[in-house]
Amino acid sequence: MKQITDPRYEPKNYVKITTPDWVKNATIYELNIRQFSREGTFQAVNKQLSRLKKMGIDIIWLMPIHPIGEVHRKGTLGSYYSVKDYYGINPEFGLEQDFKNLIKAIHDAGMYVIIDWVANHTSWDNELVEKHPDWYMKSRKNTFQSTRWRDYDDIIEFDYKNPALRKYMTEALKYWVKEFDIDGYRCDIASFVPIDFWENAREELDAIKPVFMLAEAEDKELHRKAFDSTYNWTLWNILHLISVQGLSVKTLTETYLAEHVSIFPKEGIRMNFIDNHDKNSWEGNQYSNFGDALKAVIVFNVMMDGIPLVYSGQEAGLNRSLEFFEKDPIEWKTHEFSKLYTKLFKLKHKNQALWNGQYGGEMVRIMNDKMDKVISFVREKNGDKVLTIINLSRDQLIVQLDTSFDQGIYTNLFTGKKRNVDSTMVVTLDAWQYTILHLTGNYN
Repeated sequence: MKQITDPRYEPKNYVKITTPDWVKNATIYELNIRQFSREGTFQAVNKQLSRLKKMGIDIIWLMPIHPIGEVHRKGTLGSYYSVKDYYGINPEFGLEQDFKNLIKAIHDAGMYVIIDWVANHTSWDNELVEKHPDWYMKSRKNTFQSTRWRDYDDIIEFDYKNPALRKYMTEALKYWVKEFDIDGYRCDIASFVPIDFWENAREELDAIKPVFMLAEAEDKELHRKAFDSTYNWTLWNILHLISVQGLSVKTLTETYLAEHVSIFPKEGIRMNFIDNHDKNSWEGNQYSNFGDALKAVIVFNVMMDGIPLVYSGQEAGLNRSLEFFEKDPIEWKTHEFSKLYTKLFKLKHKNQALWNGQYGGEMVRIMNDKMDKVISFVREKNGDKVLTIINLSRDQLIVQLDTSFDQGIYTNLFTGKKRNVDSTMVVTLDAWQYTILHLTGNYN
């Protein structure tokens, strides 16, 4: 019998953008320029690029590079996110040529660079306030207003109902791509800005060169025509509760992951993180937020579907909150986390199962007899395969897993030893311990 197809009912791709090929197995590093060195300059960043590349970083995200407002400034140096001039360079970091030199150095090292973009608001003394007061939101008293319901009194909020504002902001975004050859943007509180603005801006940016766009938001609709990647705030919250309150792993698997693999667009890429400037500045540090579980959740974040983030200093064991409005340089030292990230990122680059979004393998649950404490799953793509088993509890456990669909001879990522996996596998795991077994065609 001849099959009759009706185009009205054929599946259609949810996502309409094309993510650059170089993002397929990429990692991200959020670089806090002010605190990254004692100098706090673009030039000082150059000195550490080779180290970041060796660790396995692919995309450098620079926190805002623009001049900071002085009116109602917070602290001595102010917030990066109180933008005084969208076309200017913060003199604290250096000159325009210094920035161009940094971008070239990043590219020469085989990495890419995105910059932080604050489209929702400006400082009180941005020239746009006087030139175009109608571009801003007004309170009931007809005065400029800070971001609603938040204590951000050093900034005032735009009103995107104005087409002239949209054109200005789009041209400003295009300027840094055309004139400085940056590779995309991390967009601050992206969901506060109308999605149709972002969709149009993405189209105009891609006409210049393929860009990578990261939204500080979780909305899956942002992936349709605007953003390649969005934040995984929900995952952070669940892992935090498991780590500090002993929440059952079933909350992660049956609530979050079941929804993630079912309804999140396959082309979309979640950004997984342990720390970032918001968490670190206002909600503690990687140690206080995850305690003894820290290494386990680092491993999970890289094995999990999504693009992993490292925040400045994490790899050096950063154990405090960095000052946000003052100078507070990171203390750089050799730390085991640098080696851990290097090993994990090497596997991610080589093994296609761990690649990002649609480029990688879907997470498939492996059943075990300790499902409330142990998460176990497999990812597979083009012959590459990774088995992840993590004890997300304070207990020492003997765990039996159903590996009937995953039999074979694997390599243990951390010992380098071979392991034969039969239809049933039994492993002993200390508290917060993990086992990563992989089949990688091009791993050495």
